[in-house]
Amino acid sequence: MSELSEASGLLGYVWLLVAIPAASAAVLLLAGRRADRWGHLLGCASVGAAFLLGLGMFGQLADLDEHRRAVEQQLWTFLAVGDLRVDFGLLFDPLAAVFVLLITGVGFLIHVYAVGYLAHAPHDQTHESAGTARRRFFGYFNLFVAAMLVLVLGNNYLLLYVGWEGVGLASYLLIAFWFSRPAAATAGKKAFLMNRVGDAGFILAIFLLFAQVGTVQFSGVFAGVAGMSSTVLLVLGLLLLLGATGKSGQFPLQAWLPDAMEGPTPVSALIHAATMVTAGVYLIARSHPIFSANLTLQTVVVSVGAATLLIGAIIGCAKDDIKRVLAWSTVSQIGYMFLAVGLGGVAYALGLIHLLAHGFFKAGLFLGAGSVMRGMDDQVDIRRFGGLWRFLPITWATFGLAWLAIIGIPPLSGFFSKDPIIAAAFDRPGWTGWLFGGAALLGAGLTAFYMTRLFVLTFHGPKRWTEGQRPHESPPVMTIPLILLAVGTVAAGWLMSTSVVDWLTPVFGEAPEPHGLLSHGQVTALTMAVVVIGGVGGWAMFRNGTALAPAPAGPVVTAARANLYGDAVNAALFEKPGRWLTRALVYVDNKGIDGIVNGLAAAVGGGSARIRRLQTGFVRSYAMSMLLGALLIVGAFVAVQAGWFA
Repeated sequence: MSELSEASGLLGYVWLLVAIPAASAAVLLLAGRRADRWGHLLGCASVGAAFLLGLGMFGQLADLDEHRRAVEQQLWTFLAVGDLRVDFGLLFDPLAAVFVLLITGVGFLIHVYAVGYLAHAPHDQTHESAGTARRRFFGYFNLFVAAMLVLVLGNNYLLLYVGWEGVGLASYLLIAFWFSRPAAATAGKKAFLMNRVGDAGFILAIFLLFAQVGTVQFSGVFAGVAGMSSTVLLVLGLLLLLGATGKSGQFPLQAWLPDAMEGPTPVSALIHAATMVTAGVYLIARSHPIFSANLTLQTVVVSVGAATLLIGAIIGCAKDDIKRVLAWSTVSQIGYMFLAVGLGGVAYALGLIHLLAHGFFKAGLFLGAGSVMRGMDDQVDIRRFGGLWRFLPITWATFGLAWLAIIGIPPLSGFFSKDPIIAAAFDRPGWTGWLFGGAALLGAGLTAFYMTRLFVLTFHGPKRWTEGQRPHESPPVMTIPLILLAVGTVAAGWLMSTSVVDWLTPVFGEAPEPHGLLSHGQVTALTMAVVVIGGVGGWAMFRNGTALAPAPAGPVVTAARANLYGDAVNAALFEKPGRWLTRALVYVDNKGIDGIVNGLAAAVGGGSARIRRLQTGFVRSYAMSMLLGALLIVGAFVAVQAGWFA
């Protein structure tokens, strides 16, 4: 980590980045119905103010010398137990600055879009007024942004974990926002539980860090990496990776992320584009000294990323729900980011460039999907769209630019962010370069196919609408964010590719010269050929529409429609055995532990009842008992004196 600078100017108020949206969330959630009329305005203004503040801090940080481009603030003692002391400290360095601008900038546009979207949404699903539902929504939204900012600004792993759990809580509240719908409630619970699996790995990693180096602060941990054995590094990295896969929806904990589409569309955009799913990438990037110190660990991360990008792309080819196609696309694109940060070196920066570009074009795609749904009476089945480009021209144009960006057509952002990752994968020495590079290349072709299928079936071809539908464009409060995101989609890739690597040099170090299997030009030509084949194939197959009912298909398509049987595997390996174990434990508890306790109670109660029968209340009975007792005692003395027991 670079040498820390003294806080001055705006950099002395880093805490306001968290405080502003957190205070707004508290007001919106505690003020009650008094805030129904203006709550959404406060929600938007707070995130907009945080963005402007972050932009000013970014400029001041850029003015500092490259080797002093980091500011750390210790606010108060957060935890002091024995030898463990953790301060509530914030770190604003080039890596944190990038995430702050992404979270608040794209988050602000999504907030503005949500004002129009919530005005259309069916609020009676939660049996509350439209104003109350909207206020509650923006309260959760701001809570989410505040937690995400704690996550990326914390200067130690424990504070990062606090933000991590805050994001998990807020995501549950947002995914299950329409809690009266069983599907939404189930999706929220599924996201919460699957994230707990990953979070268990993260908290164990924090315990291990304290046991090894006696601190959880980044500077102390990274200074102690050199003294850790390779086994400890491997275990530590795997635990951190488990946490990252859970939060970012990577294999094998990817099943919750597509189901999160049950939440309102702005939630999908916020979770899938700019915030929650990027948390795992941030964790690995922030922990780069740990991952870079163990080649086996890097190989595991790359393998997870390569497997996930293919899983997401294959499943995305078979989905008909517009939001679920985009959800599986997110799974795949985050896989590219994991692949990049697992490669190490300059690829850390490449993964973050794709993360930033993805924030623009994926937010545009999700918000565009919400605009289509609004114009089609909440229809989500792309088989029942078609010909919408005439009726939703702004949505069509902005969605089209995002489509071209995600498949990697120059000069849009995806071309400048994804191609270098594929080239870096081919740079890996030995046969693994061909393996991981080939997986990334295949993923690019599949992305072009399923995204072209989505675009063509939605906006082109014959009309396949449900009778009575009247498609219409969204209001300016929704289309203006789409236009601004489209501008970022076009321009961000080139701007970031020329500056982000240098900007992140104080964090990740100088970029080495590439010595790969293929030159960058060869990789670009090969990638473009694969993308064109995939895109042309998608256009040729679906330009005339598709059947409204799923047709019989081969084993691959059938498996893709069933999410490659991921849910079935989870049910077989975890859900059913868990239910059986629970039932067995309940049986043992009822018949065993409770049986012993209840048996003793019954024995004491039964015995006392029988003894109580001896208490008749008749004097003659008591006299007879005394006589018999006296006779027994006398008889016993006589027997002893006579030596009968000798």
